[in-house]
Order: sequence, then C-alpha cells, then structure tokens
Amino acid sequence: MLHEEALKKMASDSHVKIGIIGGSGLDDPDILEGRTERYVVTPFGKPSDALILGKIKNVECVLLARTTKRVQTFYDGQPTSPPGVCHIPMAEPFCNKTREVLLEVAQALGVKCHTRGTMVTIEGPRFSSRAESLMFRQWGADVINMTTVPEVVLAKEAGLCYASIAMATDYDCWKEHEEAVCVDNVLKTMKENANKASSILLTAIPQISQMDWGSTINAQKLMSQCSVMLPKH
Repeated sequence: MLHEEALKKMASDSHVKIGIIGGSGLDDPDILEGRTERYVVTPFGKPSDALILGKIKNVECVLLARTTKRVQTFYDGQPTSPPGVCHIPMAEPFCNKTREVLLEVAQALGVKCHTRGTMVTIEGPRFSSRAESLMFRQWGADVINMTTVPEVVLAKEAGLCYASIAMATDYDCWKEHEEAVCVDNVLKTMKENANKASSILLTAIPQISQMDWGSTINAQKLMSQCSVMLPKH
C-alpha cells in the first residue's frame, strides 16, 4: 500500500518533459527555442550524442538525434546497473495514450496514416536481403525498420510513456520487378515526409503537456518495478 502511494505521489509531483529520438528538423532555431546542447554521463554510459534541450511551443523538450550500439536491457549485470533481471511484458510495446494523441493529431492534420501495423526491427545499418523481405511479409509484418528496438524495450523498463511515428519510405526489395531500396531514394522520401512528422509533433506536444498523465505513469512504473526478479540473499 505504501509502495502504491509513493508511486502516485511521484507521478503527481513529476513535471512532464517530452523526449524525442530522431527529431529531424525539430532542432531548427525557429522551432526549438532556447536551444542548448548538453553532454551527459549516465549510470549506463554515455548517450550516442549530445542531448539538445529547449522549448517547443513553450513546452520543455529533449532531443536525441540517434541511438546506436545500445544494450538490450538496463539490467545487464554491470556494477552501475540496477540489481536483478527484468522480464518486462512486451505484449503491448507502446503507450496507448500517447499513441492515440499522435493518431488523432495526424488525422486532424489530414496526414494519411495507418492506425495499426506490425513492425519488424533488423540490426542495421543495412537493408534486408530479398529472402528476408519475403520472409517478413510471410510473418505478417507491415513495416521493417532499424530503430525501434531496443529503444521501446528500454523505455518500457524505465516506465516511460513511449510511442513511435513510422514513415514509409520504400517497398524494401520484395517486389522482384521493381528497383530494390537504395539510400538515395530513401533520403528523398524521408525529406518529403519530414515536414509531416514535424507538423504532427508540433501539434501534439502542447496537447500532451496539458494532459493528466498521473495514472498512466503510475501504471508504467508499477509494471516496470513488478517485472524485476531480485537475487535471494
């Protein structure tokens, strides 16, 4: 009981700050006010790049351009890591409340989007072989990417309300009579899609900052803490 009350107090007292991974274009000084860079060291090591801090529409935000070579769990047995082993449930990888906000905003802006899909993450940086691409389709995958895992797992372990915006850039290489995916075509399509993703985030961020996240944060934190198996002493 005391544990639950402490979690509720922690959530109600916490000031919501929005973190964005891969916020291409959002570090524009016309969008991100008071932009500063900060290099930090955490108990889990250094992030892959500097954190970019500032405000978007008067809401505090932190941007991280990319993440690479990240371990699969915070509970990796290192001296500075949390004790125990975390078996985090991943039946629903993303935060539904955050996801619903992004969907509603996209639909309101007239951005074509799919409300559901199955995502496969491969180890980059490379594109799929044709055999892999065909296999992923047979598995029922809708999207292939290189960036969702392990970020979504780590966010779940940390009790964060995490959601993702996936922008389709190509058909990979499963269409035998079409040109296979290449960097030039991907970058061209990404550039065309970047303004759509930015407009979604610029509209969603103020909405998220005004919402009550207490019960959602409580549930995420409780799930994370209840998933840790501690060694017997």
